[in-house]
Amino acid sequence: MNSIKKFFKDYFSQKDFVKRLIIMNIGVFLMGFFLSFLIEVNLGTDPCTFMNLTLSRFLGLSFGNWQLLLNSCLFILVILFGRKLIGFGTIANMVFIGYIADFFCMVWGKTIPEHIFKEFPSRAIVFGIALAMFIFAVSLYINANMGVAPYDAIPQIISERILKKVPFAVIRIAFDFTAIIIGIIFGGIPNIGMILMALFLGPVITLVGKFLNKHVFHL
Repeated sequence: MNSIKKFFKDYFSQKDFVKRLIIMNIGVFLMGFFLSFLIEVNLGTDPCTFMNLTLSRFLGLSFGNWQLLLNSCLFILVILFGRKLIGFGTIANMVFIGYIADFFCMVWGKTIPEHIFKEFPSRAIVFGIALAMFIFAVSLYINANMGVAPYDAIPQIISERILKKVPFAVIRIAFDFTAIIIGIIFGGIPNIGMILMALFLGPVITLVGKFLNKHVFHL
């Protein structure tokens, strides 16, 4: 009990807590919002979303319901073996992103003509803007440092507890590749978005992190 109290005391007293909380929530909302466009144009997403979209369709579940179910299972492992990785961002990511994406997919289905998402050049334009903004949103979420999503926590746990001598980058690549394989097995088709996500996510996270640290968190 004392360790739990200490955890929350340290967590709430961290520097710029309110700012980080606000930025994290903005990031989560924007991730779900722009993910809905990526789902509609169907030109690729990150490996985790690719796997979850494929499995949700295979099982006949909504994307939000399946993502919450899978994340809940992974969250149990994080509680047991990686408690330090948990924060408000962990809960927000696992609960809200899928449902936000589902909601806006429903809205676009009723308000935006289907050919915008299915025909070029409009399909490519929507994809390019949505992908860039999704990557930016992810960088906001990560740089807020308010906890790690269950999917992202598992390779860290594997690195720290099982494969200690293997570079984390190798473990992460293998973990993402496994997600892609699972998606392919259940009928998913990898697309250009996955490659672009891998190329640009890291540099954008770094750039946004430098900006936030200098102008928002004043580190």
